[in-house]
Amino acid sequence: MKIFKKGIMNYIKYKKRKSKNFSGNTDRSPKLPSGSSRRRKPVSTISSDLLIRKAEIVGQDAYRPLRSFNQWPVDIRIKQNLTLKGYQHPTQIQEETIEQLISGRDLLGIANTGTGKTGAFLIPIIEQLLRGAQPFSSLVVVPTRELAIQVETELKSLTRGLKIYSACFIGGTNLNRDLSRLRRPLHITIGTPGRLLDLANRGALQLSDTSVLVLDEFDRMLDMGFVKDVQRIVRAMPKRRQTMLFSATLDHTQRSLIDHLLADPVEVKVSSGDTTTEQVEQDVIRVPKEGDKFAMLLELIVRKEFEKVLIFAETKRLVDRVTRRLSGSGVMVDQIHGNKNQNYRSKALDKFRNGQVKVLVATDVAARGIDISDITHVINYQIPLTYDSYIHRIGRTGRAGKTGKAITFVDHAN
Repeated sequence: MKIFKKGIMNYIKYKKRKSKNFSGNTDRSPKLPSGSSRRRKPVSTISSDLLIRKAEIVGQDAYRPLRSFNQWPVDIRIKQNLTLKGYQHPTQIQEETIEQLISGRDLLGIANTGTGKTGAFLIPIIEQLLRGAQPFSSLVVVPTRELAIQVETELKSLTRGLKIYSACFIGGTNLNRDLSRLRRPLHITIGTPGRLLDLANRGALQLSDTSVLVLDEFDRMLDMGFVKDVQRIVRAMPKRRQTMLFSATLDHTQRSLIDHLLADPVEVKVSSGDTTTEQVEQDVIRVPKEGDKFAMLLELIVRKEFEKVLIFAETKRLVDRVTRRLSGSGVMVDQIHGNKNQNYRSKALDKFRNGQVKVLVATDVAARGIDISDITHVINYQIPLTYDSYIHRIGRTGRAGKTGKAITFVDHAN
């Protein structure tokens, strides 16, 4: 534990040094003159040249699994639920990790979004529960509410009829209801760090007997200020026997933390961890100095081929403004960001998923956790501050073997 704590502190010190001359973000804004109190505007560090790329058409022959799900050494009831979901063959990340995880190994798994990472950690946990004479508890920790809900939805479909009990705990929901749900023993608990620790501090969530820990999108979680929360959660799990880390990207500055979290792990990298999804065609639109960016945006999304569009902006205020202007222009649009309560965010996502709105405008809160297979376009109304954010944003399109398009507006100054 002392070694793990040292690794945590080294990572925190690194991040402080990295951001010392920044505005709380990974931007390189110039220093202000002495005595100036003007707030510095975050500036992206991404070169626009990195945002242009042709899509590589990935068909059924791109990856050939060695076996179908029916040939896997897992409980027949899991196979039946997979069949009900329409799944016949595992994805690459699933085929290369699931049997290792069923055997109890720790794992670091890196794969692009939309490649089945959720199933890769849920199926082994379910299989171990069905095999074991004694039940055990697992904890799945994710950085955002939307991702937590996505994981819970996938879990419910995989455990249909298996009498495996689970619950999801996220901020913005009724705390008393969460406390009530914890009166029943759970096999699998899913949640965001803040709400999980709140429940643990109240004595409602018992982490001391938890055997399996999953950190999904762990790189983002550690980079969103959850380092100390992860430390508290790990410290509260002295009987932890298996740990799984999954993400689409790998921040090499987090390597010391990863090494302290995992014991003799299997490492599976379906992607390099620092490249964008191959199925996404990427391009930029350069905004002239006196250009009307909103008019250029509107001209795009009224086109027929822009069927389901996810627009990202850096701030809640800009998300509000773009949404209002699109709505005033006759576009069916909704929005999600941190100031919207969970009920609103869930309804907005449902409307977007069901086609009731054509456009969803969001901050990075939506970059992780939106699992909608038919998003045709992702538009960055501004260049993201970091390349990792860019990767996860555009990963919302080009999912499940389909191709997608990502467009980034580049202002004249960039």
